[in-house]
Amino acid sequence: DPIIDMINSSVDKLTRSTNFLRFLGQHALIAQEESPSTAGEEEIEDQKYHFVSLMLNLVNTFLYMVNTYIIVPTADDYSVSLGAASTVCGVVIGSMAVAQVFSSVYFSAWSNKSYFKPLVFSSIVLFLGNVCYAMAYDTKSLTVLIVGRLLCGLGSARAVNRRYISDCVPARIRMQASAGFVSASALGMACGPALAGLLQWRFKIYMVTFSQSTLPGWLMAVAWLLYLVWLCISFKEPNRATEADDTPHNRASGQSVDIGQVENGLAQPLLGDSESKLNDDDDDDEEDESEESAQDSRKPATSIGSAYRLLTPSVKVQLLIYFMLKYAMEILLSESSVITSHYFNWNTSSVAIFLAILGLTVLPINAVVGTYISNMFEDRGNS
Repeated sequence: DPIIDMINSSVDKLTRSTNFLRFLGQHALIAQEESPSTAGEEEIEDQKYHFVSLMLNLVNTFLYMVNTYIIVPTADDYSVSLGAASTVCGVVIGSMAVAQVFSSVYFSAWSNKSYFKPLVFSSIVLFLGNVCYAMAYDTKSLTVLIVGRLLCGLGSARAVNRRYISDCVPARIRMQASAGFVSASALGMACGPALAGLLQWRFKIYMVTFSQSTLPGWLMAVAWLLYLVWLCISFKEPNRATEADDTPHNRASGQSVDIGQVENGLAQPLLGDSESKLNDDDDDDEEDESEESAQDSRKPATSIGSAYRLLTPSVKVQLLIYFMLKYAMEILLSESSVITSHYFNWNTSSVAIFLAILGLTVLPINAVVGTYISNMFEDRGNS
């Protein structure tokens, strides 16, 4: 069976065939294994896998995307009510993404030791950030508003979610989990503005004002509090002891099995060539040099400059395209409420419906690209 799976995988690569599930999984930027896992590796992965914990990571991704885009339809009105220009909404929305740059660093390092504690910290910080965002109206402070969004960005645990899927989900369902990660992000992007369009009430309890501007913050604060309770009850920390032993052992002999040697042995012809055996000694030096260069290329980068030098021109172009795509998308989303209200006199509900429809088109477009277009054309043109 493993050999048949390898043959089918090679056929897919040669024919450049890609299904929708694989396309979404690759879009999550989660590393996938090229060769099928052995029985020993699958047993270790099954010990680390917990379905409810995976669902908690996907829900975290969904809630974070909802938290990011739920304020977009009302951010301009909120800024005006605090005495700022309507275009300040771009700063309010973008501050969360700026803080996410820093949170990705320490969450990635923290996930080397634990998954549960980073998720708890993320939920608490996001709860406090949304409370600050909602209380900015009564305190009449734009600073509190921006601080609340910065706290929301500092609570971004998307790096932990990706790491959990990559490390703790068995290889046989890792593609489905990666596709679920992308789907949760896309659905959160659509549900955020849709919820903002429904929160059109205004009332006051004691000294706290609830309106279309503050209700998104209060709603997300309650959502993160409920998520924190569910997380503390149901999350199961994976066994780190199994991660240290990645090499399967032969239970009968007690010796480790080198998977690379087995695969290389299967790939060798049944009848050896005498001439190739005579040339083996001559090629040893060249192979040693190539192995040393390959080992040097696998060493981790020690600085930003060394990491940049490891990037090939093709990768640099892809990163630039990805940056411009996100840049254009965030400009469209952040300023949609300002532009539509100024030129078309749209209200908050109309902007919310417009942004929700844009979010819902993500998965269908990905389905068309992943199922048909990516199989019809190469990623690059012929040189």
